[in-house]
Amino acid sequence: MVDILHRVGVVAPLDDVYRAVATPEGLAGWWTTDTVGKSAVGEQVAFRFGAAGGFDMEVLTLDPSGHIRWRVVEGPEEWVGTEVDWRLDQRGDYTVVLFTHEGWREPGEFMHHCSTKWATFLMSLKELVETGRGRPAPDDVAISDWH
Repeated sequence: MVDILHRVGVVAPLDDVYRAVATPEGLAGWWTTDTVGKSAVGEQVAFRFGAAGGFDMEVLTLDPSGHIRWRVVEGPEEWVGTEVDWRLDQRGDYTVVLFTHEGWREPGEFMHHCSTKWATFLMSLKELVETGRGRPAPDDVAISDWH
């Protein structure tokens, strides 16, 4: 198994970062505007990216002290069964986000693409919380012919 790992510091209180990751409204502000679902353990949140498709995540953990975890239940074959883990830690003026997308079966080209896209979306999260405006799909940074 292979994991995608990222770390980013957001100049904001942990509660603000938590809301941006733990609620469909927050997620729609930095990941994709087409986000629907219920933010509760055992419920699902659906993320769509136009013609590229999307993912359905089951909410496994919602801890306002700084931990969110999802399991991918629908989406591309490479994603199904993987888990996305968010650890938030307040350190002075920063909330440090430790991001893991774990359980990839192999480090193929699609995983490389997704790692870079996660990085661009984490920058969008940072922008949303710090400035009030993120770059969610469909207005996200295009990184290749896969978007």
